[in-house]
Amino acid sequence: MANVYVEPQPKGRPEGSAITHYVLEYKNDVRVTVNDYKTQAEAITAAKNLGHSPLVARVRNTDKGNPDHWRSA
Repeated sequence: MANVYVEPQPKGRPEGSAITHYVLEYKNDVRVTVNDYKTQAEAITAAKNLGHSPLVARVRNTDKGNPDHWRSA
């Protein structure tokens, strides 16, 4: 099972701005699917259904190279 990242969108949004949707990405920023997910839970379920291990953000501005920014879902 490959790790995939449940990325909140839009990336680089200012503090206090809303998350509009979530996407599933591999470590190299390539999207797993073309779908946008309304909720983090929908994205997690989709990742698990595809056989991946989803990781969710612990911080607002993420860096896939920093394991402290992610936790298992």
